[in-house]
Amino acid sequence: MGEDGHRSSPLASPLLGEDISACSDATFPSSSYTKDFPLFSSFSTPCFQWSNSELLAEVKRQVGLAGPLVAVGLLQFLLQLISLMFAGHLGELALSGASMATSFANVTGFSLLLGMGAALDTLCGQAYGAKKYHNLGVHMQSAMIVLFLASVPLGFIWAYTRQVLIFLGQNPEISREAGDYAYGLIPCLFAYGLLQCHVRFLQSQSIVFPLLISSGIAALMHILICWVLVYGFGLGNKGAALATSISCWVNVSLLAFYVNYSKACKETWTGPSLEALHDIINFVGLAVPSAFMICFEYWSFEMVVLLSGLLPNPKLETSVLSISLNTMWMVYMIPTGLSSAVSIRVSNELGAGNSQAAKLSVRAAFIMVIIEGLIVASLTLMVRDFWGYLFSNEEEVIWYISAMMPILATSNFMDGVQCALSGAARGCGWQNICSCINLVAYYVVGIPSSIFFAFVLHVGGQGLWLGIICALALQILLLIIMNLRTDWVNEARKARERLHGPATVGAC
Repeated sequence: MGEDGHRSSPLASPLLGEDISACSDATFPSSSYTKDFPLFSSFSTPCFQWSNSELLAEVKRQVGLAGPLVAVGLLQFLLQLISLMFAGHLGELALSGASMATSFANVTGFSLLLGMGAALDTLCGQAYGAKKYHNLGVHMQSAMIVLFLASVPLGFIWAYTRQVLIFLGQNPEISREAGDYAYGLIPCLFAYGLLQCHVRFLQSQSIVFPLLISSGIAALMHILICWVLVYGFGLGNKGAALATSISCWVNVSLLAFYVNYSKACKETWTGPSLEALHDIINFVGLAVPSAFMICFEYWSFEMVVLLSGLLPNPKLETSVLSISLNTMWMVYMIPTGLSSAVSIRVSNELGAGNSQAAKLSVRAAFIMVIIEGLIVASLTLMVRDFWGYLFSNEEEVIWYISAMMPILATSNFMDGVQCALSGAARGCGWQNICSCINLVAYYVVGIPSSIFFAFVLHVGGQGLWLGIICALALQILLLIIMNLRTDWVNEARKARERLHGPATVGAC
């Protein structure tokens, strides 16, 4: 991809090649398009005739972004998964401890940093679309400062994982193993925050292949590092966690080197700047609701694993629920890639003032994620009988995982749909609204339903997951309603005002 190959004029639609200033708000009433269903209706407005070829062009563009990003997500997730596999072959207690620690780390650290970093989807994406290239580097530096400082208190919490888990009523033996594992993950916490900043910075510019290369190198090295620390040095569970930390630092170091020395980033990264200090308030203002938006969802899934520790036979339930969750996260990388792609496209187009191109991006993403969800759900059912052998040698664990797979297939499909819609929301800067939606869906409906199914109806771990499916159903419904009611002309105007102050934005 050429360095400037995708930097078109902010007043020209990259899909249709028309000047948006030629269309006025008067020619396109912002309320009229919501009268029809905006996903499968005729792609036409007074300003545009959206043909199938233009929809296909948008699909190809998003697939070109999503493909590498899916691979990046899978490779980064493999660090955690490989470590769990090594721990699982050390015994059931080691797997339970590593699983509990991973859940605790996701709830109290990784999800928070991931959510805060997602604010860059809006800030960097819209700045890039508006050709405010210098702002990207400033936003990234602000994010790096905030996320690094946020990691300090989180690291202290991780140092006392064993005590916290025992206080929450978890099995003392599992809590001790989890505490040792979490301690080895503390260096990873700081690397993860910096990694999120670099990933968002690069992907907002559609620079995705360096992410793929760095993640691939880190994943390949991780297998060797795990073996050396777990078996070579005999560190066991602690070695698996420490290997994750080392590999994560390898990844972020490679990306930092690329950003500093690549010609592709010469306009967006000009070195350290004091402007970043003044931008911190602006970043935090979007990062906090962005963190809640993602954390409310992530916390509910991890809470399911923690609740499983209160069920009869907690070692079995915790192991199976954690494996199920990690399987879901691995599959989730596919819609996450699509989510990132639509977030990039929507934020870039809104920053450039192309409201209808942003709208088309959402439609294309929704259609793709429906197809992807059906394929993934089918594959999940096909591998149900032997998937458990990858994680454990215990027949009881393997059988239970097989019984969970149909429920996982359903949640994988639904999670993909909400993921695409949430990506569009990040591109628009709707984190405040989405955080409220996720709060209601997961904590007013989801978790209470999980508790009811598992502890009142005694459905066990499967009941915990059924509650999550209830939450996903409500979340999808509310996100669809929000998208149906969106005035894309006004969203483009708000994006331009965020960057330039009040300005006139065309309807198309």
